[in-house]
Amino acid sequence: FIDTKGAYPGRAAEERGQSEAIARNLYEMSDMKVPIISIVIGEGGSGGALALGVGNQIFMLENAVFSVISPEGAAAILWKDASQAKKAAESMRITAGDLYELQITDGIIPEVKGGAHRDLVAQAEEINKTITKSLHALMAFSEEQLMEQRYEKFKKIGVYETL
Repeated sequence: FIDTKGAYPGRAAEERGQSEAIARNLYEMSDMKVPIISIVIGEGGSGGALALGVGNQIFMLENAVFSVISPEGAAAILWKDASQAKKAAESMRITAGDLYELQITDGIIPEVKGGAHRDLVAQAEEINKTITKSLHALMAFSEEQLMEQRYEKFKKIGVYETL
């Protein structure tokens, strides 16, 4: 389950080996011989989310977001103005619908009326349906196929053609 603003962008975090920890996690998860299902349940931001998002299948709650950088961070870099976050978010396409359309995620889990936080039990049941269905499908793959499928999935992320 992914719900993190992401890795802390400060010098102290780097001095403590944050980037190595993220890289190590990516390496270890990519080499696991079991099905991995990642679900973004809120904010999936930066390296913290990336480190947990190495799944054979990735799902998002319908109001979740998933990105390598926050909209505020992107706006500060692109336009030197963090107040342009809304514009950045739209261009980054970080919503569940956007990422499903881009084939980065495998599905959108509907949220209960009013948002996932309104009825945690009902929302957990909805998530459980997705996990059960996904796990059932993934159990048909061999260990080697699972690892290869994960590799191919992440190799194609970020590769787009324009018309």
